[in-house]
Amino acid sequence: MRLIPAIDLQAGRCVRLLRGDFDSATNYPTDPQTLLAGYRDVGAKWLHIVDLDGARDGNCDNRAVITRLAAQSAVKLQVGGGLRNTTALAQMLDAGVARVVVGSAAVLQVAQVQTWLRAFGSDRVTLAFDVRIDESGTPRVATHGWQQQSQVSLWDALAHYHGSDLRHVLCTDVDRDGALSGPNVDLYADAVRRHPLIEWQASGGIRSAADLYALAQIGASAAISGKALLEDLIPIADLRPFLPNA
Repeated sequence: MRLIPAIDLQAGRCVRLLRGDFDSATNYPTDPQTLLAGYRDVGAKWLHIVDLDGARDGNCDNRAVITRLAAQSAVKLQVGGGLRNTTALAQMLDAGVARVVVGSAAVLQVAQVQTWLRAFGSDRVTLAFDVRIDESGTPRVATHGWQQQSQVSLWDALAHYHGSDLRHVLCTDVDRDGALSGPNVDLYADAVRRHPLIEWQASGGIRSAADLYALAQIGASAAISGKALLEDLIPIADLRPFLPNA
């Protein structure tokens, strides 16, 4: 399993939200390029970038920052946030981003997203499903930067892509995101069991190397971590088994 550090951008700055709440953002003083260099130096091969302004409002205010990050070649970028049309995806890929992340459109524009998987290639598109677990234990998908909660289950959302070229899926348990409460291992174990051919990226709640080992054990392909890395909560030595270039 690969560890993918995350940088969330708001107005060009690195921030972290708590459980998807834009009013609970924590600002970090380190600029994104310095963070990328630091993650590169400890062995990260990929970096996950979320354009929070794009996710919430569809704005492109962070595109210049993302383009500068993509200009270096040592670390590949996976970028999401507000990518809801063909032009937006193409511009990101043309800017040097290795993989684009499609969130709300994966639920609301299924036919269009299927054409993107064919046109851009299954290895260059990740579908992101942000979920909240309801009282019955069912993961229900949230959209528009987690601001709108649907009644669509994760499993029903994925059923629309049966037989497609879908390869990469990022799933975030919103209620654990930024909370350092531990990942929802049961959710990802169920996801891997139901869809073993998908390369699952687990996001939300990672706080320790033990969490990474737990996700690796159930078959997750990658783990996304933001806050725990930003706040140096996991010793570098403990991260090395999950950093391919370490």
